[in-house]
Amino acid sequence: MIRKVVFLILLTSSLLKAQSDMTKGFGLLEKGDFQEAELFFGDYLKTDPNNKTALLCYGRAVGLSGEPQKSTGLFADLLKDYPGDFEILINYNESYLWAKEYEQARPLYADLVEKFPTKFGAVLGYANTLSNLKEYELALSWVEKAIALDPENASAKVSRKFMRLGYANQFVNNQQYGKGEQTLKKIFEDFPEDKDVLINLANLYLIIKQADKAKDIYVRYATTPKDSITALNGIALAEHIDENDKEALIISKGATVKVDKIDDVKLTESTYDRYVQALIWNRKFISARNKIDSLEVHYPNKNWILALKATLGLYTGDAKSSVESYDRILVNDSASFDGNLGKANALFASDKIIPAYSMANQTLKFYKNQKDAKGFIEKLNLMHTPTIEEHAAYTFDNGNNVAFFTNTTVDVPFSTKFRTTVSYFFRTTENSVTDNKATSHVLLAGLQYKLFPKTVLKTVLGLNNSRFLDDAYTQPVLDIKLDMQPFKLQNLTLGYQREVQSFNAELIEREIVQNHYGLNYNLGTNVNFGWYTQLMHTQQSDDNVRNLLFTSLYYNVLRKPALKMGVNFQYITFKDQVPTIYFSPEVYKAVELFADIRGNISEKTTYMASAATGIQQVEDDAKTAIFRAEASVQRQFSKRFSLNVYGKYSNIASATAAGFEFTEIGLKAKWLFLSKPLFHKKLNLD
Repeated sequence: MIRKVVFLILLTSSLLKAQSDMTKGFGLLEKGDFQEAELFFGDYLKTDPNNKTALLCYGRAVGLSGEPQKSTGLFADLLKDYPGDFEILINYNESYLWAKEYEQARPLYADLVEKFPTKFGAVLGYANTLSNLKEYELALSWVEKAIALDPENASAKVSRKFMRLGYANQFVNNQQYGKGEQTLKKIFEDFPEDKDVLINLANLYLIIKQADKAKDIYVRYATTPKDSITALNGIALAEHIDENDKEALIISKGATVKVDKIDDVKLTESTYDRYVQALIWNRKFISARNKIDSLEVHYPNKNWILALKATLGLYTGDAKSSVESYDRILVNDSASFDGNLGKANALFASDKIIPAYSMANQTLKFYKNQKDAKGFIEKLNLMHTPTIEEHAAYTFDNGNNVAFFTNTTVDVPFSTKFRTTVSYFFRTTENSVTDNKATSHVLLAGLQYKLFPKTVLKTVLGLNNSRFLDDAYTQPVLDIKLDMQPFKLQNLTLGYQREVQSFNAELIEREIVQNHYGLNYNLGTNVNFGWYTQLMHTQQSDDNVRNLLFTSLYYNVLRKPALKMGVNFQYITFKDQVPTIYFSPEVYKAVELFADIRGNISEKTTYMASAATGIQQVEDDAKTAIFRAEASVQRQFSKRFSLNVYGKYSNIASATAAGFEFTEIGLKAKWLFLSKPLFHKKLNLD
């Protein structure tokens, strides 16, 4: 924030000499003892009520001690006796600055500089007025005029410094980072290695994720014991942005050791704030909770403590407690950036989208063009903007089956709770040995409705038309799912699906309808372990019954790139064994180890790779090795269009038969065909 520089008018030396008995009062004004100065000049005026100098000084003392409107009235009365007097006019104008009534001051100063264009005080006062109105470009042009009138004046150079700080901040808020950097560096011409400039430069580099530059600036900043602690706090944040969280924790811990040796409450708060953040970044949640509790004893109801509690809640999946903490912050300070945007994120994590939108827009009312708030709103918009997705793939296996399919899906959210989908699926398959050929056309329409936050009902209804040789049939298909989060870090899906077997031409010809009744459950934890389980009971139109159990215990090894490793177990049974038609063993078991990694190649290009290997056993047959793998690369060409290329291979027997090998190569394209959600204008979300 730009500091408000109040221009003090110095009385002429002749007046000082003529009023030597007011010397003490002048000294009080110069030292900033305004209340004492008010008493002094008030007493003086009892003996000399019409003394112009005493009246001027009394007016200044009154205004600067907290009653600017009263001082405006005093100067206005003086102007009646001394119309057009420059010293009275400039004090009158300045009284509006004391009252922060900058719009009222602007025309007064504009008139003053027109009448007295060579008066340094008038020109600098006008520049400061424009600066307070955040018209920095114009303010800088006027402060240059003031400096031209008095090149060595320190007050003017200080004013120019804070104008440039404000102007740079304005550039940064508008994402014009190069101009912001240049404006900040200009201040070094007047104030080499100025601490305010160094801190602002470091923050700029953190915003644009140039962590090394930020660390270099913090090293330059660390010239005193206290400043070195501030620098360590900043370097810890830079390490976090640079994805070196372990190093961030080491640095932050060192800063707490240093800060414990000095007596500075504000610095102590900011240092322990960063230390607890570093604990959270490193997922040391128990240590973070204990530290927050101990700090809260000494700093009750402090916003930074509440913000730490909210952050911990978001990291541990307790979004409800985060909302409560942010609400307490906003009670303390309704304009708090952490409180407003933090609550928006917590509401989003709670799946309360419209309130999240509202809080993000509330943040922008306080912090115009703030990058993170605008980015948050854009993220919500992209999630709810209508899309078209195209998926095309070619598959082949060692059973001489080849297939090609395309699936076109249109997804249209009408609100944050209700969305529809329409999709068309086409698949053609043939066997090069038997010459069997078949095609499938599946047209689906879906409805999705959010019953409650984190509880969504999904229904898909359609028709499957399959053709083979000279015959054809049409079957209805249905998919109903209820997705919910019964407790934090837990996801549960209950579902029913009616589908037609369409893997190869032989299965399509047999018109086998499957009715699946399923349950999927995932349990996450705050110690990187997770457990996923799928249960499925399938009844088929050929009177066969299948039961499937798949369970996976996994561990999140890394976060960036996201590396997950674990063990899978699969168990399948069929009531009837019809091996000549499809894979249907009485008992099938498989155990495999897997790894899954996901990360960024560049800012707009991501990758995914997974592989699993193990053993499988069909009934009492000998155990055989299994292997499956998948890899993909996705490119985000713009915010509204992305392309994904993938390939996968599997020899797991449950796909169709023992000894089976299957390969798929595909392409996915996603296009947001509208620029904003359909409900955007209706809900006034701009």
